[in-house]
Amino acid sequence: MTAPIADKSAEQLPCPTRLSDVKGWFFTADQLLFDWFLAHQRDRSVSGDLLELGAYMGKSAIFIGARMRADERFTVCDLFDSPAEDSSNSKEMKKSYATLTRRAFEANYLSFHDELPTIVQGLSSVVRDHVADDSVRFAHIDASHLYEHVHGDILAVRELLTEDGVVVMDDYRAEHCPGVAAATWQAVANEGLRPICITGTKFYGTWGDPEPLQKALLEWLQSRKDVWHEVQYVNDAPLIRLSAKGAKEPAQPVSRHEPKAAARTPERSAAPKAAAALPRPRSVPRPQRSVLRRVALDVLPPIVTRAIVSARKKGRVAGR
Repeated sequence: MTAPIADKSAEQLPCPTRLSDVKGWFFTADQLLFDWFLAHQRDRSVSGDLLELGAYMGKSAIFIGARMRADERFTVCDLFDSPAEDSSNSKEMKKSYATLTRRAFEANYLSFHDELPTIVQGLSSVVRDHVADDSVRFAHIDASHLYEHVHGDILAVRELLTEDGVVVMDDYRAEHCPGVAAATWQAVANEGLRPICITGTKFYGTWGDPEPLQKALLEWLQSRKDVWHEVQYVNDAPLIRLSAKGAKEPAQPVSRHEPKAAARTPERSAAPKAAAALPRPRSVPRPQRSVLRRVALDVLPPIVTRAIVSARKKGRVAGR
């Protein structure tokens, strides 16, 4: 499927100069993990395409697209401006994504990439009509927060993933969307999903063997002094938990709107010159000081005036 051409007719489309300018929530710990999993698969020649269900303004999609290989396909599925088919999902979309538009997503994505991903505009339940089973190596689920939709997304992705493919679940523990937590852990308990690791916002799992991934991930984490981690056990299976507060972000996609370094250089060099050009304060001429002295004698209380005169006399004596 050929990627559609973006509609740029709307006024004031976003022109982000860096990934952090794009609206959305994609924290450093998850950026590090997305980067690690995708690089780990690349280095081991793991084949497969990329998938995201729920794109919002494109923050994580932009990041994933920057790590896509030339022979791969990246599919993004989102309702964008389309109406949801049921009232509860429409209500949730209106509450959470009132400003979401396809054109804004496209403008953001094309700020960092030359071509759009394959876009499926509709409910995530239709994704299997557009993506082949056993073809996806990395999938990010961040669509509806309602249990029945998330449960369906997980089951669909299970069929789409390759044997060792990785699925990422957003908001698996957020208090405002308990349906995601219920669907995620139900898949672990009843549908063969095996946890790899978790952050404060995302769950990473596979329907393959998580042990090789966990072993390699732990080796990498031990080499990172800026990323905290521990290993817990859930139903006798290991689960890596990590946090990256204050850690350095991985390589960021470069925006075509980023200011050129040369244009910023004069701003940095101008400050010292401006500081050096500041005029030195001038002393008050003697005639003016005499006038000020007379005004002080007339206005200030006598006790203050006597103290000033006494101090001036002592200064003259000391200077002799």
